[in-house]
Amino acid sequence: MNVSNAKKRIEELRGEINHHNHLYYVLDNPQISDSEYDKLFGELEAIEKQFPDLRTPDSPTQRVGAPPLEEFQKVTHKVPMLSLSNAFSTEEARDFDTRIKKFLETSDNIEYVVEPKIDGLGISLVFENGVFTQGATRGDGTTGEDVTINLKTIRSLPLRLLEDKYPCPQLIEIRGEVYMKTPSFNKLNQQREKNSEQLFANPRNAAAGSLRQLDSRITAGRPLDIFCYGLGELKGTAFHTQEEMLNAFKSWGLKVNPLIKRISGIEGVIEFHKNIMDIREKLDYEIDGIVVKVNSFDLQKKLGFISRCPRWALAYKFPATQATTKIIDIIAQVGRTGAITPVAIMEPIEVGGVTVSRATLHNQDEIDRLDVRVGDTVVIQRAGDVIPEVVSVFTERRSGHEKKYKIPDKCPVCGSDIYKPEDEAVARCIGMSCPAQLKESIAHFASRNAMNIDGLGSKLIDRMADMNLIHDASDLYFLNKEDISKMDRIADKSASNIITAIANTKSTTLPRLIFALGIRHVGERTAKILADEFRTLDNLISAKEDSLLAIHEIGPEIAKSIARFFNDKKNIAVIHKLKKAGIKYSHEISSAPKPLHGKTFVITGTLYGFSRGQAEELIETLGGRASSSVSKNTDFVVVGTDAGSKAIKAQELGVKTINEDEFKKLLSL
Repeated sequence: MNVSNAKKRIEELRGEINHHNHLYYVLDNPQISDSEYDKLFGELEAIEKQFPDLRTPDSPTQRVGAPPLEEFQKVTHKVPMLSLSNAFSTEEARDFDTRIKKFLETSDNIEYVVEPKIDGLGISLVFENGVFTQGATRGDGTTGEDVTINLKTIRSLPLRLLEDKYPCPQLIEIRGEVYMKTPSFNKLNQQREKNSEQLFANPRNAAAGSLRQLDSRITAGRPLDIFCYGLGELKGTAFHTQEEMLNAFKSWGLKVNPLIKRISGIEGVIEFHKNIMDIREKLDYEIDGIVVKVNSFDLQKKLGFISRCPRWALAYKFPATQATTKIIDIIAQVGRTGAITPVAIMEPIEVGGVTVSRATLHNQDEIDRLDVRVGDTVVIQRAGDVIPEVVSVFTERRSGHEKKYKIPDKCPVCGSDIYKPEDEAVARCIGMSCPAQLKESIAHFASRNAMNIDGLGSKLIDRMADMNLIHDASDLYFLNKEDISKMDRIADKSASNIITAIANTKSTTLPRLIFALGIRHVGERTAKILADEFRTLDNLISAKEDSLLAIHEIGPEIAKSIARFFNDKKNIAVIHKLKKAGIKYSHEISSAPKPLHGKTFVITGTLYGFSRGQAEELIETLGGRASSSVSKNTDFVVVGTDAGSKAIKAQELGVKTINEDEFKKLLSL
């Protein structure tokens, strides 16, 4: 490579790296795998080393990252939060040890402290005389964002250090990582899917997005955690080793990873790396390698820094959990709740030690955002045991034969309509007898607030479905004792009890029956409104969308959902079978006074006198309406503890907010 070619390639690499720095550090929207980024960076470093005259102060190799966003106050780190050199093999780890020994002119084993490398968001914590005074994100390593108020919402972070074996220093800046546990992340995404909100791509993005919320109450509602592992500025005390520092952290009440270990010699480090990789999938948080640090602070000081990294530390990474492959086809997969998930069928590729050939594309919005097409070359990412996901597309590798994909209009399992509301991300099959969602729909049908079939739990429903005893909810009423007795571990008396419990629900109420059908957007409150309005199920079935919209509490989306459900012939067939089974219902409209008639309430936060469900039931009993969203038509927002963004929206719209005591006074009218 001559100087001219080197200059041209350097400019290309810098432009590409700066672009991805911006996506990763500023927008929290990485679009290439870590391994591909590392290759780009390594190539740039190698060329600049070969042609040092072409190295400039603004090169990505001369700084850590990209500038932070402007929403928060900027914080300048007194001691820069630098990056670490990477190793991806045992040979590279041994080379790191060899360089240290050569620099220190010793042949003795080096004592290291090793720890899991948490895949989270780097932060700085300042404590003055033991009191937490400021927290900031890493940002570009020199300048971060002040997120003090958000960090205070993390319960595992003490606001005052404990006085124990180690006295609290005058000032200490502690480095750590904010992260989200995998089970908490999954639960958060399930809730967001239920609320038709965009899903987080992975726990790191969820943690970063949660910590960088302008409204700290939103952060408080997110399950964030923290591990502390390093030092920045320090006044009033001194440590001799990394291990001593970590012991002090634990003594002060700071959370330190329990897997951190002191090891003599690089071979022990390599063994630790192997052991952590073996248990990686069992951990309840994501890691992408281990961090290796020289234990002695005196040796760290002697070793110093090279370019953007400390000479005494190393990120010893695991095999890449991202890889590049090609999409052969895209299919629609139907979940237990009827949610349609597009899945990419790919050329098999090894990711994180596992061969995969399928990856989720989440929903149509995500397909459109990424512009994923059949035939595309893509980056896929695997985290834990979950199905991999497509994270980016190499559009420049297209041949012109790639095909766009759209989720079908009909369910590939049962043939019922698939529908996606304009303001939701998830498309769903509306068929209540769809085999893919059979177990979930019957569990809902039998639940306490629906038909209330005593003793018919999800495990028993699963066994019935697996044995083909039931194909839709109506089949429950055609079961006999002999059918139940066929199942393992079901005695005659238990079988009789189940049949009796099912038979006891043949007489029910109209609101319960409507709710049990599982119509999208029709909860208990809406079911009662529909029962009051139409009096019979037949009247509801024949109701047109216009007549549904004429009901004050029914909006356009709910009206469309109801009309669409009853327009599906398979749903009507199940209802006819329920009638044939002898299902009967009654419905009475209360004539009691309704002092809250016409008033709409939204509850946010936690109430201590009763649960949210109890409060909403009381509102409805007194003639009011309980809503989940604040609008200009809302009359009252009841604000409990740890209230969320709904309270702010109420203030913006001029909607009256009341506390729990004021709410109780209204209920006693």
